[in-house]
Amino acid sequence: MYQNQQQHPKEETSSSWSKEKDAVGLPGGIAIVIHLLMVAAILYGFTSGMIFMAALLSFVLLFTLGGYFTVAPGESFVLMTFGKYVGTVKKNGIFWALPWASKQRISLRTRTLNGQQLKVNDSIGNPIEIACVIVWKVTDTYRATFEVQNYESFVGMQSETAIRHIAATHPYDSDDDKAISLRRNASDVCDDLVKEIQLRLAPAGVTVTDASLSHLAYAPEIAGAMLRRQQAAAVISARQRIVEGAVGMVEMALQRIQERKIVEMSEAQKAAMVANLMTVLCSEHSVQPVVNTNVQP
Repeated sequence: MYQNQQQHPKEETSSSWSKEKDAVGLPGGIAIVIHLLMVAAILYGFTSGMIFMAALLSFVLLFTLGGYFTVAPGESFVLMTFGKYVGTVKKNGIFWALPWASKQRISLRTRTLNGQQLKVNDSIGNPIEIACVIVWKVTDTYRATFEVQNYESFVGMQSETAIRHIAATHPYDSDDDKAISLRRNASDVCDDLVKEIQLRLAPAGVTVTDASLSHLAYAPEIAGAMLRRQQAAAVISARQRIVEGAVGMVEMALQRIQERKIVEMSEAQKAAMVANLMTVLCSEHSVQPVVNTNVQP
């Protein structure tokens, strides 16, 4: 036999909350002892001439032997009788329930979904390739069994939909440092992805524990153009830094010369010095110095 032990306290007030409840089958040890006593009674009935009783007990014994089931660590069994949900057995061990009770095994172990590579458009319309690895597990056996047709297929389809939605709401890359992009802000994107997938998988009683991008790249048809664009952006950024540094060095040189009164220079001489220093500091190649020997006293 089995009995309900505990029912979710929120089931009575809202159907959106969990309807899962615990059920415990008859401990296997007690059931084995009862069956051994039945075997002894059958043998005694046949030897003492009580054939009808022995035959009846034999039929009952054979019929009830089908009620045993074993719950391994990380597994559970959903019990139903005549189409009615009785409860879920999560305690480990061997148990016995009524033979006509349906027993569906549900794994509670953590699983990994290695999503296939998807081709989608990011928020600015660039075609990209993206794939994600999702870590999930069943936490509500009632919803996983009765709320969806196949919870494993449901996880795969809804995860793919969530990935497409997240990719479509973020750019692959962005020049704005404050904007969240798929390439630069992978951790933030994965956090949003976990929330998105969890919201979609809640009806199936599934909890998402982690999500990470396993593949992210531009689509082949624009990969070359985007690579040149990234290279150009890197060159521009480097040039900006070089110019900023050169301006600071020229300013410091003029200030030091003026403070220490090394030489008195006119505005034209200062402009020439600035031009020469900027040429030297910003040039990509080594500059050959030219010595001016025509010094005016």
